[in-house]
Amino acid sequence: MNEIRSLQSAKNMKKKFNMPSFLLDYGSIWNPLAGAFLSKVMLPDDKDHKLKKEARVGLYSQKRTPMIEKTKLVEYGGKLVSLNKNEVLFHAGGTAVFYHQLIKGSLKMVTNSADGQEFIQGIFSPGDSFGEPPLFCDFPYPSTAIAIENSEIIRLSKENFLILLKENFDIHLKFDQVLCSRLKYKSMILSDISFHDPEHRIMSLLRHLKGAGVSKGPGSGMIRNATPYVIPYTRQQLADMSGLRVETVIRTVKKMQQKGKLKIIGRKITI
Repeated sequence: MNEIRSLQSAKNMKKKFNMPSFLLDYGSIWNPLAGAFLSKVMLPDDKDHKLKKEARVGLYSQKRTPMIEKTKLVEYGGKLVSLNKNEVLFHAGGTAVFYHQLIKGSLKMVTNSADGQEFIQGIFSPGDSFGEPPLFCDFPYPSTAIAIENSEIIRLSKENFLILLKENFDIHLKFDQVLCSRLKYKSMILSDISFHDPEHRIMSLLRHLKGAGVSKGPGSGMIRNATPYVIPYTRQQLADMSGLRVETVIRTVKKMQQKGKLKIIGRKITI
């Protein structure tokens, strides 16, 4: 009976918030924690949003460690692929036959609602991998991968990728950590979209982006760091990542600046 109520609650939430269906799928691999949030299990609201010290322009990010070293991928048969800006690498609904890792540029994974609204599931930088769950579980891609700028990726056949994991336990463990971090992000987004106002949703997203930006390697985001960080995304991209309208993001960011929760330097958001 409780499960039926949870599923009915998910359907009602979908209608109210116009959210991507996989975020509300109780049994989805992309969001196995949805049931907890549907049962009103929420993280406490974080009141500590004040800047810790003077912010300065600049990305305070350390060099990211590649998910898998390029030489290791080439050793197992990896091939380089070039993408032009806005070129699609794979479409939602497509079959996963390759492991992909970004070498140069940037890429986003998106889903689209029935009315055409885009929701950004993630933005990836050099060294990041993406689109792995369909490789492990044999289901179609739930999102479309699009190059934000001219980019290069290295791809490895599914068969060789699984062999690589079997023969390199340390890499296998790293994937476990990355996937757990992404699940935490998905659950955070679900909670914020479902229960919180735009200001909380934006701050949670900015804190996550900051944590990922200052991480020492893939999957080590979601951390607190007092060092000022410049958010490298546009207001439109933040809107697409948070499920808000761009006008709402612009208005809310301005209010947050007035409250001292962030700073605007050279039109860039700094936290």
